[in-house]
Amino acid sequence: MARYTGPVCRLCRRDGMKLFLKGLRCDTSKCGIERREAPPGQHQYRRGKQTDYGLHLREKQKVKHYYGVLERQFRRYFQKAEHTKGNTGDVLMALLERRLDNVIHRMGFGQSRSAARQLINHGHVTINGKRCDVASYQVNVGDVIRVKNRAKSLDRVRAALAENGRDVPDFLSVTESDIPEGVVSRLPQAEDVSIPIQAQLIIELCSR
Repeated sequence: MARYTGPVCRLCRRDGMKLFLKGLRCDTSKCGIERREAPPGQHQYRRGKQTDYGLHLREKQKVKHYYGVLERQFRRYFQKAEHTKGNTGDVLMALLERRLDNVIHRMGFGQSRSAARQLINHGHVTINGKRCDVASYQVNVGDVIRVKNRAKSLDRVRAALAENGRDVPDFLSVTESDIPEGVVSRLPQAEDVSIPIQAQLIIELCSR
């Protein structure tokens, strides 16, 4: 059987779930996970039993791919979660949800988190009236995220909003007026994560 080379995340294929890393393509019949129900690679049916370490590592890799963070970044989030009051797993997921690129994506301004990062890096959005080009910026309650009032910025975000068919989470409110903007109404919680995550497996792995 030929190796699959279509545009689908290998992690999505292996875990049998969509991480929506390809934007709106994941909502269509062109999604690779819909076209072929098998893990990636030529010998996908010959794989052995998953080890305990493999299960823990897979969960961590799933979260890293979902939020688009590197290993060093992820370790910093884990260390901060460890030194914060509350359940470490819940705090970790809340910190990742507070990333500016994630918030912009979940408001519908970007079709994927990579598209949201591009909006930020190119200076298309402001926070509380000030330009912010840091995708990892941690949003706070009351932050107003607004698209810059210029044609290029507005056209990109309006196109994304027109195609976006997903619900905005409860911790955000979006106004699609002449200049689209969103407000952080509360801090996100672990239950606001849109994919099933076993955070305890990640904590056990990173605590070794």
